[in-house]
Amino acid sequence: MARCDDRANDKGVSESIGFLLIFTIVIVGIGLVTLYGYPLLLKQQVSADEKIMEKNMIVLQNDFKSLAYKTVPFKDTSLKIGGGSLTVYDSSSSVPSSTFTIRNNSASPSPYYVTSFTPGELRYESVDSQTDISLQNGAVVMRPRLSKGSIMLSEPRWFYDAQTNTMVVNLINITSPELMSKEGIGTVKMSLVGEPEYNEYSEPASTLLYLDYTSDNTQDYSVAWDNYFTNTLKMSTPTVVGSTRTYTLPTDNLRSVTLVVKKFNIEIRSI
Repeated sequence: MARCDDRANDKGVSESIGFLLIFTIVIVGIGLVTLYGYPLLLKQQVSADEKIMEKNMIVLQNDFKSLAYKTVPFKDTSLKIGGGSLTVYDSSSSVPSSTFTIRNNSASPSPYYVTSFTPGELRYESVDSQTDISLQNGAVVMRPRLSKGSIMLSEPRWFYDAQTNTMVVNLINITSPELMSKEGIGTVKMSLVGEPEYNEYSEPASTLLYLDYTSDNTQDYSVAWDNYFTNTLKMSTPTVVGSTRTYTLPTDNLRSVTLVVKKFNIEIRSI
């Protein structure tokens, strides 16, 4: 009588080979994750840190507005500073900064200056993404370090009223008792110092008002400010001499002109 053997044919099967195959697959998987996945995660983290700081700087800008325009005496904001550092540059420090100069053409033989202003800044410097985000003169601007150009994330409060031919310029000066820098978790404490300085200039017809913007060569935000001046405020296309750009304010020189300049001093006490 014939005997039927239903056992599987397992000749040549080795447990060692199976283990090596599985082990190889695991090692290859770990290698792929390390080679491709981990850098992608780091890139996403850097991008997230940058987006968070963009929002944080706009929050600080709103704090500036509360101090300057709502006469709130003191503000403090806690924030996370990831991927870089937040530094206060006093307007009177030795660190170069952009300069805003407003002048007119009514005096002969040369124009006289209405005001010349260096604002200082509160700057986030990202080590990972090589990007700087600056809160300066009431605006939030951003620039990459490795290439030219800049962008304005949030605009300052400058106004022109065509009906009354009045230009209102708000200048915010940043001061601090010392050079400050912070990484990680910090609290920005700030206050309004003294009374705002208010000046009103009444200029006769045929008066042209000019704005000279001189950028810092190491922190050039001229493209961001140029877009704001020409696109938002409708100033003239600038004439450029070196690092200084000269704009004509959008006032009607066929009528008398009123220029209102307000200066606010905000002190960063600690970060």
